[in-house]
Amino acid sequence: MFIKKIACAAALSASAIAPLAYAGSAHAISLTYTAGAYRSPAVTNQGAFSENVNNSNFTTIDFNGVTDKTFKGNELVKYTFSGGSYATSKGSTGIFNDNWAPAGAGGEVNKSEYLAVFQNNSVSITAKDGGIFNYFGLNAGALSPGNTFELLKGGVTVAKWDYNQLNNIATVVGINMNDQKNGFFEFFSDSALDNFDEIRLSQVGGGGFETDNHTFHLGTGKFNPNPQSTPEPGAILGMLAVGGMVLQQRRKQKLQNAK
Repeated sequence: MFIKKIACAAALSASAIAPLAYAGSAHAISLTYTAGAYRSPAVTNQGAFSENVNNSNFTTIDFNGVTDKTFKGNELVKYTFSGGSYATSKGSTGIFNDNWAPAGAGGEVNKSEYLAVFQNNSVSITAKDGGIFNYFGLNAGALSPGNTFELLKGGVTVAKWDYNQLNNIATVVGINMNDQKNGFFEFFSDSALDNFDEIRLSQVGGGGFETDNHTFHLGTGKFNPNPQSTPEPGAILGMLAVGGMVLQQRRKQKLQNAK
């Protein structure tokens, strides 16, 4: 299936991290680019993944196993195609398996299904039941003019990037892709001001925007990949109180032993 939460080690690629911030009004969405990771070190032909692909706090949609036009997302997110649904013919917005699939972390050929948005079309991804995102990552491949990526909240643009901005930091060149670049792009909130509830992938003009392995994190405020690792203020006070009681008991015991 296309929804994966598999507990196995991801092999990170050896690639430098390039952080960028979107300087728009009060928003400070950050963008990080790497060559990506593998869901499993033994499988390198399904494109690049987020290093968080096996973290239970994240959900990844890899489009594998999608065989008809009924795909609309999963229990957390909804995919809406500007044309009403996706097509099955090449050169149209849809889910395909061909040589233009975003490459793996080492430039390997991706033999799995991926999402392509073509000529003046878009795909909108929204959180269900009023959910909010503070992280989104995707494997983008065969980058070409017209590729446009946008984050929105309540229909208002929070941040936006175009082909030039993405291509300038990408480094991975896929095999047989005419020098077109690939890689894993991650967008995350630096505060509650730049949380988002919609992700929009568009192709402005001719050409296509090929993506794969979409990874989501639902949450408000600043993005934290492991929120449970940071104790709440109340929990910290509770631990301090318990610690104080233990110390007091030890002092009492020492006084009793000294008598």
